[in-house]
Amino acid sequence: MATQHLSEQEIIRREKLKELQNLGIDPYPAALYPVNITASYIKENYKGEENKADFANVCLAGRIMSIRDMGKASFAVLQDSSGKIQLYIKRDEICPGEDKTLYDKVWKHLTDIGDIIGVKGYVFTTKTGEISIHVHELNFLAKALRPLPIVKEKEGEVFDAVTDPEFRYRQRYADMIVNPQVKETFVKRAKMINAMRDFLNEKGGLEVDTPVLQSIPGGAAARPFITHHNALDVPFYLRIANELYLKRLIVGGFDWVYEFSRNFRNEGMDRTHNPEFTILEFYVAYKDYFWMMETTEQLLENAAMVVNGSTNTMVGETEIDFKAPYQRMSIYEAIRQFAGVDVKDMDESQLINTCRQLNVHIDQTMGKAKLIDALFSDKCESHFIQPTFITDYPIEMSPLTKKHRSQAGLVERFELMINGKEIANAYSELNDPIDQRERFEEQARLMERGDDEAMFVDKDFLRALEYGMPPTSGIGIGIDRLCMLLTNQPSIQDVLLFPQMRPENRDE
Repeated sequence: MATQHLSEQEIIRREKLKELQNLGIDPYPAALYPVNITASYIKENYKGEENKADFANVCLAGRIMSIRDMGKASFAVLQDSSGKIQLYIKRDEICPGEDKTLYDKVWKHLTDIGDIIGVKGYVFTTKTGEISIHVHELNFLAKALRPLPIVKEKEGEVFDAVTDPEFRYRQRYADMIVNPQVKETFVKRAKMINAMRDFLNEKGGLEVDTPVLQSIPGGAAARPFITHHNALDVPFYLRIANELYLKRLIVGGFDWVYEFSRNFRNEGMDRTHNPEFTILEFYVAYKDYFWMMETTEQLLENAAMVVNGSTNTMVGETEIDFKAPYQRMSIYEAIRQFAGVDVKDMDESQLINTCRQLNVHIDQTMGKAKLIDALFSDKCESHFIQPTFITDYPIEMSPLTKKHRSQAGLVERFELMINGKEIANAYSELNDPIDQRERFEEQARLMERGDDEAMFVDKDFLRALEYGMPPTSGIGIGIDRLCMLLTNQPSIQDVLLFPQMRPENRDE
């Protein structure tokens, strides 16, 4: 790397690196380091004289977050994966002989905040009452060549916290160092997913994998990312959904399948949308959307309990309760209540006029389904804060859904709304291959009108349905949005370790 791209501090750190090497110290040793304890365990379990013998030989490793030089002794703060702990380093302890190079040269002049070290020693309590490690052996484990942002902290209170989202999302690795509480969000995310997986396994679900590269991007109304398969010399798509593959498995004889699926949609980015996202989909034979509503309530109530120890969670200043049962309301009822219009018997031209009168943004590519969806999204969604099932959608909005058993023109579908956003979408699945073909053909006509989110005709899926698919219910649950709710995060970028960002203009 050319030095003209480096800051003054980065140049100095590289010079220190060379000095360490000249002293015969490997700044990046390969040997195993025998860590036997964590900072949080020490602080939670050390009781002073009562059990000091249990902490007489501790070994831990981590990153230096601060140093206070006091001449022949120093205090430092070490941060490992569990938290922070104070170190007390005395020159004559780590350099018992006449050679004081390790302390005077290496520790005082060649060590920086951000460096990773290993220490051995015993635990004690300082005169000010702080649990600390009295270090008698110090080892270099990794030299940091780039300085961390400076965060001021006093008596447990943080000043000048690093909050710049451009830095935090683009350099998540550094974000988690200077904002270690960020890691808790991702620990909770893992707990949430594991709780959902355990629930499904206990109910008899089978976890499966389906293709990410697909020749036809099916299962949702969305714009796909397009790539090219060189060996086959044909276009392929990153999946927008895994629905049609999971239903193929129901045809093949499985009664309950599920997948935590990474999906990709070539659409906008905002507080609740990321082009790459995670969704849980599961499909169960011989069930319907009424059964699915009850199962979804149980699943999410259990996930909330595992993550937060309660069915209640704070989202901003609002308390949301995941305890079953949830409110249910038809989409037509919601539009009547919150938009003040009855669209049940409107045709496309009437819907266009209604949307314009209500200042709902539309365009000429929208058919009846998208017009109703735009009206609901604009006028109704924000009113549903507590978990609410919006049910019984018009047939035009749901090309993969079974017709309603008792209401003409509707399908057996629900969306789960929480905090003004869709969290889940579920159906009694359409298993009539002739009806499904007609629905696909209508989607093809919408595509010809310019709707780039209309569904492709999947002939292989139609062939699968012709072998016979049992009555089935399926659902897709947005994992990222659900995690936002259960961890009280305002943006989807806060629950993604590495959210999509515009590429940097970097010379190095």
